Formats: sequence, structure tokens, C-alpha cells
Amino acid sequence: MDLVNIFMNLAAPPFTFFAMLLFLPPWTFFKFCLRILRTVFSEDVSGKVVLITGASSGIGEHLAYEYASRGARLALSARREDLLRRVADRCLQIGSPDVIVIRTDVSDAHDCKRTVDQTVHHFKRLDHLVNNAGISQVCMLEEADEITNLRPVMDINFWGSVYTTKFAAPHLRNCGGRIIVLSSSASWIPLPRMSLYNASKAALVQFYETMRVEFGSDVKITIVTPGFIESELTQGKFLSHEGKMVVDHVTRDMQVNLSPVGKVETTARAIVKQALRGERYVTEPSWMKMSYVWKVLWPEAVEWVNRLMCMTTIGGESRHDTVGKRIMDMVGGRGILYPASIQSSEIKSD
Repeated sequence: MDLVNIFMNLAAPPFTFFAMLLFLPPWTFFKFCLRILRTVFSEDVSGKVVLITGASSGIGEHLAYEYASRGARLALSARREDLLRRVADRCLQIGSPDVIVIRTDVSDAHDCKRTVDQTVHHFKRLDHLVNNAGISQVCMLEEADEITNLRPVMDINFWGSVYTTKFAAPHLRNCGGRIIVLSSSASWIPLPRMSLYNASKAALVQFYETMRVEFGSDVKITIVTPGFIESELTQGKFLSHEGKMVVDHVTRDMQVNLSPVGKVETTARAIVKQALRGERYVTEPSWMKMSYVWKVLWPEAVEWVNRLMCMTTIGGESRHDTVGKRIMDMVGGRGILYPASIQSSEIKSD
């Protein structure tokens, strides 16, 4: 066995190089032609059934509007039923022929099964599943008062998607459906104070990469890895070190600092457009893809920049006076980099 591994250690690098050299260019050209074809003949979702989790606000809300404008029938789920009904009313106004609202806690497997069953019972089918529900955590691991209080991050972000996928899979197979999952560029960028959030998003990517193999061509999967987008998360709503949901603009500024925050309408439109075109991956804004290149080719540089901008403090004694936040304060960066919606103080911590 040791001899086999020694042989593989010697043979794998040159084999990989020459195989890539031979096969990657024609494969890239084929994908380019296929993308053009799919742009012309993208999927028509008029009359199809779409289940969206976390549809009461943020990206989930605007994904609902995008699908509604294309004539899809919608099942909208989230914990806050009053906000869901407001979203449902607007969806009906802009073109959806039928919308139902389902109050759901995706961290509960029984709730997820009930949501899928209720959707299929009402519409008699399920074509698209959009796993969007998620929460964030912002605190150092060592600051957590009781580490188990942060379990909802993984329960909602990861297991919530796993549960709904499990129960929706047979229905999606029947109609050759699609799953759209909202991961994050945080799945590869090691943002400090968001360790559990980053891990939950990375787990989603690997889970759905594996599902591609298990589902084969029966169910298509689009993995979305957005950067900072206007939502309750970028408004500063997250789990604190106490395990309580809070709204903290100062800590938000410390985390987001000089990163531009994308408009949610633009992001939702790009996600749906590219998913219907059959894209396997969607990153918005698209320049965030370059951060993945940096992570793969020069991970030490990514680590150093994150430590400098988000961890290093300058001036005063406050742990919030990080380099990134201090620069943003000095140049008035909020007015340039942050949409007005995420600077509102009206958001509640429920």
C-alpha cells in the first residue's frame, strides 16, 4: 500500500497537468456554447410551483417577487407569518396566479415535512425549492457565554436546508426540478467573529455538491454564494455572544466595514435569471469570485487582510475601533458603500 501511494504521489501531479492541458480547453469551449444556448432557451417557470424558505425579508422576499413576475405559483415559508402575507399580497399583484403562506421553523424537521406536504397538497406538484432561510452569528468563539446557545446557526442554515431537501426530493425528481441554495462567499472567506456562520455556509456547498452526484440529472442544483447584500443580516441583526438575537450597527460596521453592500433587487434578479439559464454556481456581485481565486492561490494573504481590517484596533481603547471601521468612519464610507435600507434603525430583533 505504501508503494502504491508513493507511485501516486509521483504520478498524480504530471497526470493532472497534462489531462487539464488536453481536455480543459475543449470542455471550456463546450460550456461557453452551452451557456449561449441556455441564455436563448432559458427555463420558463410560468405556472410552475416554487417553494421559498425565509421569504419574509431580504433575498428570499425579492426572489419571491422575481418568480412572481415570471408567473410562477408560490409557497412562501418563514417564521413571521404577518410579513409573509405582505410579501404574498405583492406577489399576487405583480403576476403570480396563486400564493400560499406557511409558517415554518426550518430548524424543526417536522415543520419542514409539513411545509413540503402542504405545498404539494395544494399545488399537486413541486418544481423549484429555494433554500434561503438563514441567520448569522457575530462573536468570537471564546466570548460565547454558553456555546450551545449558538446551535441555531447550524440548525437553521444547514439542517434547515437538509430537511427541506430530504422531503422535497421525491417531488423534484418527478418533474426534473431544481434546487437553489443560498450559501455565501463566507464559505471560503474566513471572516472573524462569524466562525459558525462561515462553517454552516461551507457545509451547504459540500452537501449540495454531493447531492449533484446522488441526484444526477434528475434534479438540477444552483449554489448561490453572494457577498454582502442588503438584508437583515447587513442591517446588523445576528446572534450575540449570549445567544440572543440583537441588532447592533456598530458591530455590523466592524464586520462589513469597507465591503460594498449589493442591492437586494439586483441580486435576486441575477440569481433567478442565472438559475433558469441552468447555471451551477451564481456569485453576486460577480467580482467576489476573485476572492475565491485569492483564497486558493494565496490563502495567507486573505488571512492577513481579514486580521488587519477586522481584528486590528487603532486609536482609543474600544475593541470596535478596527482598521476597516476607522477608515470607513474617516472617509464617510457608509454613504457610498451601504444602501440606505441597511442603515435604518427600525428593524426589530424578533
